[in-house]
Amino acid sequence: MFDGVYRGKRVLVTGHTGFKGSWLSSWLLDLGAEVSGFALAPAYENSHFELLNLKDRMAHFEGDLRDAEAIAHVVETVKPEIVFHLAAQALVRPAYADPKGTFDTNVGGAVNLLEAIRRSDSVRTLVFITSDKCYRNVDWEWGYRETDTLGGRDPYSASKGCAEIVFDAYWNSFLKGRLRAATTRAGNVIGGGDWAKDRLIPDCIRFLKEGETIVIRSPDATRPWQHVLEPLGGYLLLGARLEGAEGDAFCKSWNLGPGHGANRTVEEVVRKVIGLWGGGELSVQRDPNAPHEDHWLQLNTDRASHYLRWEPVWGYESSVTETVRWYRAWHEGADIPAFTASQIAAYQAAWSGLGRP
Repeated sequence: MFDGVYRGKRVLVTGHTGFKGSWLSSWLLDLGAEVSGFALAPAYENSHFELLNLKDRMAHFEGDLRDAEAIAHVVETVKPEIVFHLAAQALVRPAYADPKGTFDTNVGGAVNLLEAIRRSDSVRTLVFITSDKCYRNVDWEWGYRETDTLGGRDPYSASKGCAEIVFDAYWNSFLKGRLRAATTRAGNVIGGGDWAKDRLIPDCIRFLKEGETIVIRSPDATRPWQHVLEPLGGYLLLGARLEGAEGDAFCKSWNLGPGHGANRTVEEVVRKVIGLWGGGELSVQRDPNAPHEDHWLQLNTDRASHYLRWEPVWGYESSVTETVRWYRAWHEGADIPAFTASQIAAYQAAWSGLGRP
């Protein structure tokens, strides 16, 4: 898969102890890459990173992206050829509690990484991940394109819009012509091993595991739901394209979101999770004083479909089903490294079955 591009390559993943970073690191190891990671210590009990024993399977560097010397030291030590940048403060509601920390990490941390890459002579390819929330959301019914206005009405969204602007400045001032790089914007991902608070499915699993009623505050909020392997497959495909003979053509921004069929309300998703788990109760408790969160955000993925030949593989039903299967397997004491590997293999098989490269 990916034409063997990653086999034997030195790859650095920032944020490898997190939800998406642990899945990406595991996939890269399966692809034969020499993987290193730089991140904070795992933030949650039963973290996917720890369940996969990744500390013993890759070069693990623990540190804070806000520490410029620390990330520069890792880049100099590892001498990566390919970098996937995922490290971030990744949640909307905690950003209201600590806006400065969010901007320091998501903007200042991005500067620190880009400075380290600017001074490196080993990096050839950079995939710089931000978020679908980097767009100035005006509640359009249609999807945002890569050329639409960046912005954000809340600290998290604004920090991601700023990170895109920082990347563009470094690209045009220092990196263009020296290496190949692109940004990607993905959205509301789900999947096993996510334990973040104030995220819908992890919260559901915590309630279900304890036999408690699931409480939701915004039942009508609509999101496009996709399994974590969908955008990660896009990141890997983009990295492979950037490494290829025509890589310069892919040095731009890319949306990697699900199709319109993946749009569901919070209440619909919770009822689906309860059904797949095999039981549970739901209670709606609206909070009129809750901080602002966007109720509708859709990405237009025509660019990725046409040029990358990337499209979602699993869709809404499979994404939620495979997510709950992972949590059920964990709850029942399954071999999580083997189970995670089996889901990656199943996704790759579905990808290949649709004629993906």
